[in-house]
Amino acid sequence: MNDLNKLILTDVDGVLLNWSYAFNIWMNERGYKMKEMKYDIHESFNMDYSESKRLIRYFNESAAIGFLPPLRDSIEYVQKLHKEHGYVFHVITSLSLDPNAQRLRTKNLKKLFGKNVFEKFIYLDTGADKEEVLKEYDGSGYLWVEDKIENAIAGEKFGLDSILVEHGYNMHNKQFPLMKNWKEIYEYVT
Repeated sequence: MNDLNKLILTDVDGVLLNWSYAFNIWMNERGYKMKEMKYDIHESFNMDYSESKRLIRYFNESAAIGFLPPLRDSIEYVQKLHKEHGYVFHVITSLSLDPNAQRLRTKNLKKLFGKNVFEKFIYLDTGADKEEVLKEYDGSGYLWVEDKIENAIAGEKFGLDSILVEHGYNMHNKQFPLMKNWKEIYEYVT
């Protein structure tokens, strides 16, 4: 961790916000029932892959994206890192290229975490790879908080300090520190 630079890179869904919970409610309202919690939505809802991708994009570009709840204790400890230790955050999220969806996400994050916590918002297309964006931080040693192992690997490739927020789909990970909550991330940083 590069303590000279008070910057933390973070994903949003499954890290700051509880996307899965909100998506599951949204799907239930449309008559879909989750079979088993998996990272891949088509497996969770036992549906065709292309149909799951369509529904994810539809959800990510709906008004619902502006009202996602926080994940676990994220608000408390992100604010502590910001207010007590001077950290700011760059958000890197594969949400959508739709500007209205991006505005809703930005408003949601600022409403929950505070107006000054996030210094930069980087929005990628739904399901997009984060490697090109992470390359811009090459060699910085910044903390990179993710939930998807492939994105943590991409961060490591560019010299970032990748950690994972624990979920059922990444618990088999042995490569990166696995954090149950933001309290553990806070303790790791401080």
